[in-house]
Parts: sequence; C-alpha cells; structure tokens
Amino acid sequence: MPSSISEFILVVVMLTNLALLGMSRIRTSIRTVAIQGMMLGLLPLFISGHGLTLPLLVIAVGSFALKGIVFPWWLMRTLQAANAQREVSPVVGPSASTALGALLIVFSFWLGSRFELPPTVPLVSRLALPVAVALLLSGLFVIVTRRQALMQVLGYLVLENGVFVFGLALAHQEPLLVEMGILLDVFVAVFVMGIAVFHIAREFDHIDVEKLSELRD
Repeated sequence: MPSSISEFILVVVMLTNLALLGMSRIRTSIRTVAIQGMMLGLLPLFISGHGLTLPLLVIAVGSFALKGIVFPWWLMRTLQAANAQREVSPVVGPSASTALGALLIVFSFWLGSRFELPPTVPLVSRLALPVAVALLLSGLFVIVTRRQALMQVLGYLVLENGVFVFGLALAHQEPLLVEMGILLDVFVAVFVMGIAVFHIAREFDHIDVEKLSELRD
C-alpha cells in the first residue's frame, strides 16, 4: 500500500511538472509549484517499508512547510511587489514547452532505466529516478527559457525538487542531516532571490532579465 501511494504521488508530481511548462501566468505557476512541493512533502511518509521513522517525519514536515507554504507565500508577496502577471515572451512558447516537456519525461524514463544500483541499495519506487531526472531537466529548461526572474526562481525550485526526489530514492542510505542541509540551502537561496527580485522591480519597474542584460554604464 505505501508503495502504491508513493507512486501515485510521483505521478502527480510529474503531471504538475508538465503543467508548469505550459503556463504563462506567474501566479498560477507559483500555485502549481506549491502543489508539487506539498506532494513531495507527503512522499517521505510512504517510502519506508519499515514504518515511519523520526528522520523521515522531520523531512516530511520541513519539506511540506517550506515547499508548500513558506516559499509560495514569499513568492506571492514578491509577485505583488513586482506587479508582473505573466511570462510575455519566453524563449520557447508554452505549447512547444509542453511538447518538449513530454519528450523530457520519455527521455527521463529511458535514462532512469539505465541506472544500475547495487543490490544493497533499495529504491523506494521504480518511478523515483525517472521523476527525479525529469524534474532536474525541467527545472533547467525553465531557468534557461523564461525571461521573468520569478519564473526562473520557480525553475530553481523544480530543479531542487529533483535533487530532493533523488535523495529520497535512496532514503535508506541518506542521512537526515544531508536532506535538512539541502532544505536550508534552498530556504536561504529562495529568500535571497525573492529580495533581489523585489529590489529589481522597485528600481526598474519590471523583472524581465532580458531587458536587464541591455543595461549600460
């Protein structure tokens, strides 16, 4: 039963990832990443075949709170200050991004099948590695193809979610300290990015990084 629940969660995470690539409204994108973060926060509760342990409970609570509540709340506040509603002219359009996202998922499953882990290292789910790879690639794709700074922050969060899933895929070998260290790094990074975006919007009345690259002394 826990295995089927964890696989259902990973499928939902994959769908939110694909949906994000086709979105242009920043507010909806933040909510989508929040749903993805909440689902990943629930994942540690169902990955252990030996019952729920304290380290996994701490990871679950911390991940759910930060990824599903704190980060989206902070990004929503930054969005209001920046007064930006949508990604107007991405490098790759929403339809093409969705199509490429589907190809990335197919590639991720192929690449995940190529991983050969030692028999002593059990996987929590057969979907864990493909989903982790898909999140990593999708996060990089959003960072590269989106021009709004907030969308790039969301890409960073999706990329980190991939690292998080990859760590949970080897949860029996992964110490609590490493996972919480990752969450702390992301916590600091997102808040620094949010503050930077706020000041950029206040000084230049936009958060389009393409325009910022045209600045001259």
